[in-house]
Amino acid sequence: MRCRPALVLIENNHLLVMKYQYGDHFIYNLPGGNPDPGELLSETIARECMEELGIDVEVGEMLVMGQVSGSEQRDDVLHILFEGDLLAGIPELQADETSAMEVLWMPIEQIANVTMYPNVGENLLDLLLTQQKGKYIGTIQQPWLA
Repeated sequence: MRCRPALVLIENNHLLVMKYQYGDHFIYNLPGGNPDPGELLSETIARECMEELGIDVEVGEMLVMGQVSGSEQRDDVLHILFEGDLLAGIPELQADETSAMEVLWMPIEQIANVTMYPNVGENLLDLLLTQQKGKYIGTIQQPWLA
C-alpha cells in the first residue's frame, strides 16, 4: 500500500484544487503526492506544493484518512489529508512538474458535486462543516476513469 498525503488549503471558503482531464472526464485533486524515502508527510506536502504550484505552505493537523483499493494495474493507496495555510506565493501550475491542466479555488460547497481523487468531497465537506479532525473514513469508493 502506498501513502499519499495531501493538503486541504482553504481561503475565503474556497478549496485549492488541481484539475486533470482523463478522457472526457475531469478529476479534481488536492495538492500533495508521494513521499520520498525518509521524508515526513508534512515535508512531502510542502515539497509538492512548491514543485507543482510554486507556493510555500504550512502543514497543520490531520483532517481525514481513508484508503482506495487498487486493481491489478493500481496499488492500494492510503490518503491522508492535512489542513494547512498558504505562507507565500500565488498558486500557478509548474508545467514541468505536473500533468494538471489548471489550478483553481473551488467554492467549498461544490466539492461534493465533482469527481475528486481521492473521492472524499462529501466526507471533507461534512468534516469542515462540523470542524472534526483526525477521522478515519475507511474505504473510499473511487470511480476509475479511462
